[in-house]
Amino acid sequence: MGFWIIVAALAIGVGAVLGLVLMRGRVGEAPPAAYDLQVYRDQLKEIERDTARGVIAPEDAERLHAEISRKVLAADAQLREGGARGGQPRGAGMVMAGVIVAVIAGGGVVIYDRVGAPGYQDLPMAARIAASDAARAARLDQAAAEERFGPGETGVPEGTSEDYIKLIEQLRKTVAERPEDQQGLRFLVRSEAALGNLVAARKAQQQLIAVKGAEATAADHALLADLMINASGGYVSSEAEAALRAALERDAREPSSRFYLGLYMMQVDRPDAAFRLWEALLNESTPEAPWVPTIRAQIEELAARAGVRYTLPPEEGAPGPSAADIAAAEGMDPEAQQEMIRGMVAGLAQRLATQGGTEEDWARLITAYGVLGERDKAQEVWTEAQAVFAAEPERLAVVRAAADAAGVAE
Repeated sequence: MGFWIIVAALAIGVGAVLGLVLMRGRVGEAPPAAYDLQVYRDQLKEIERDTARGVIAPEDAERLHAEISRKVLAADAQLREGGARGGQPRGAGMVMAGVIVAVIAGGGVVIYDRVGAPGYQDLPMAARIAASDAARAARLDQAAAEERFGPGETGVPEGTSEDYIKLIEQLRKTVAERPEDQQGLRFLVRSEAALGNLVAARKAQQQLIAVKGAEATAADHALLADLMINASGGYVSSEAEAALRAALERDAREPSSRFYLGLYMMQVDRPDAAFRLWEALLNESTPEAPWVPTIRAQIEELAARAGVRYTLPPEEGAPGPSAADIAAAEGMDPEAQQEMIRGMVAGLAQRLATQGGTEEDWARLITAYGVLGERDKAQEVWTEAQAVFAAEPERLAVVRAAADAAGVAE
């Protein structure tokens, strides 16, 4: 209420000042006609000086003198008739004063009602940080988040063979009998995630980290956070936040954890921190990184919420062989072509190992090794891809198809 009282007082005050000026009919001590008369008299003196100096011809001076003299007579008559007001209409001044007050006061209220936020309290930085801290303290734990936001039972994916299901059931029994078996736990995490059982995959990953103890890597904790967040429908629980921070303590540049921590900051209303995380990650990522499309779609709005002026950089094209490379390969002999293919494959393998890539890139590398007859390398890439896409069965299916074609799928 205090805000509206202050705004109304300011609007009425400004409108009243302008209205009084119009009603008074003049600005300063003299009416407008008196100022006009003084200007015209000064002009007559200027004409006389210019004529004496020969700047203007006598006939032009006479014409100008007559024209300005008529203006002098008109201003003098207006001044005599209007007195102190100088002939300015009082009624029109009162009408305009009323219009100005109505426009400033009423128009301001209408505009604020349309584009402002009536009824909202002021939110200084300290209050917003305090609200964010309260939101952090009130975050759901993982079990509650899965129950409220998770996809629930998804069932067995269509096309899954009975033999594969039996193998998974046997794997579950084996892990239950040997809970310290790290290899079995790794396979169980991948298998449950591939079946869409994200909660079961999350529990298996938690068990694996508990078994590894201090030897658990940043990738282990990052995978756990990924499984937690996907199992809860994108909600970052308090336990998922702890997993993200554990991953970043071991590797401050772990990309998926930085992405999800930015998502967490958005959910607890800290767009400033989220923007800093996502801007740095976007600048360091290749166009094929899976988090890049999401960041590019949201970072400009995020920057606006953070109060930052930001321009999204242009999207770069995915790296690959140029038209010149292809043309050069067509004219090579078989041995040279094979050598060039090996060089390209090595470059792709290096990029995936250091920067990551899309599921199509992983599938392309497996296919390339299969064509080159390097089955062992294709098997290694397939094994690594299963870990990379363990929580994303749809993307893993793309890589699996290439592994099947190369004869290295499990």
